[in-house]
Amino acid sequence: MVHDEQAIQAQVVHIGERLQARQGRLAVAESCTGGWLAKVLTDTPGASLWFERALIVYSNAAKAELLGVPPELIERCGAVSEAVAEALAVGLLQRAPVSHTIAVTGIAGPEGGSAEKPVGTVWIAWAVAVPSAAASAVQMRCYRFKGDRQAVRRASVAAALAGLEQLLSEGASGAVDDGG
Repeated sequence: MVHDEQAIQAQVVHIGERLQARQGRLAVAESCTGGWLAKVLTDTPGASLWFERALIVYSNAAKAELLGVPPELIERCGAVSEAVAEALAVGLLQRAPVSHTIAVTGIAGPEGGSAEKPVGTVWIAWAVAVPSAAASAVQMRCYRFKGDRQAVRRASVAAALAGLEQLLSEGASGAVDDGG
């Protein structure tokens, strides 16, 4: 995964080109990244041609109110979980006029971790609308990033972009994997 600013910006340009070629649009739901993913995406000139919106759903209430994540799902699985990442991505896909969504939820630290979910645990989900059906293809992945709060957040942004880039390269059925 790329982490330096120039490489990330080149990656975003590539993502934008692929979305435009498919007449696709992107929306993101961010928790632990707090808008960083949207910032990176909108730093790119012409992003308005393929980027629709971003929601920062930092609190559990925001996840439920804005994206329809059932509070009982958050209670049962935790806000940082595969199920909640999927619900965020699908909820956004259902509420925004887009073809692709990314959802990021995690524990950036320095507090908030546990033995089961240590600081650096981040779930990312990518959802793609399936045009021929009233459905979506969703892929989720758990990461365990090392470092301080900024390092975890930066790595989360890089992983979210890498997953979307791979998905756009392989199509909705391709597996998202950063090779690590």
